[in-house]
Amino acid sequence: MTSLRGARDRARVEVTAAIKDEARKQLAAEGAAKLSLRAVARELGMVSSALYRYFPSRDDLLTALIIDAYDAVGAAAESALAAAPPPSAGTRSVHVARWTAVCSAVRTWAIAHPHEYALIYGSPVPGYSAPRDTVGPAARVGMALISVARDAYNSTGLALPPLDPALRPEAERMAAELAPDLPPAAALAFVAAWAQLFGLISFEVFGQFHRLVEERDAVFARAATRLAHEVGLAERP
Repeated sequence: MTSLRGARDRARVEVTAAIKDEARKQLAAEGAAKLSLRAVARELGMVSSALYRYFPSRDDLLTALIIDAYDAVGAAAESALAAAPPPSAGTRSVHVARWTAVCSAVRTWAIAHPHEYALIYGSPVPGYSAPRDTVGPAARVGMALISVARDAYNSTGLALPPLDPALRPEAERMAAELAPDLPPAAALAFVAAWAQLFGLISFEVFGQFHRLVEERDAVFARAATRLAHEVGLAERP
């Protein structure tokens, strides 16, 4: 009985993977808004009723793809951070290198997986509302970057300008939600840097840099370093 159950579990994993792979092909060809369970079933030679046993609705399949994409880019960010110089070195240049390593890993993943990047950072899918299951995976890149700021704060401190009193309540609210152990000014700077990072990546992935930016590696590296300065990892040049 155990071996039979194991075979069924393996078969379910394989079919689930095949469904997701076909759905990703549809994302690339048609976009998320046109994802169709019937079309996926047809391409796999399945009847629709069989596919519904794996994903009861289009939204369930979308959620699975979104979680996979967030986990993939999150894993890329975490791997880059693990391979970067350790924070124990305790110099500002090390913290900047760790930050830029994470940023570069996110960009590299996005360029290699433009359709999955578009699914999680592009236009919202009409009629779809992401469930709470996506929150944890979506936070992985941010948590990797916040950990860089936390290590810097604990070893060298953060070189942040004085916080505008008018922004203090908002900064304190952000800090309480994102990183209670960091100064409010750090949370405010981090959110701004986060938006700029994904703005840079989105411009490149979605073609806005076409015929405008040629040396994209160098431009991105400089921009990521500037963002490290903005969050206080080093003195602003």
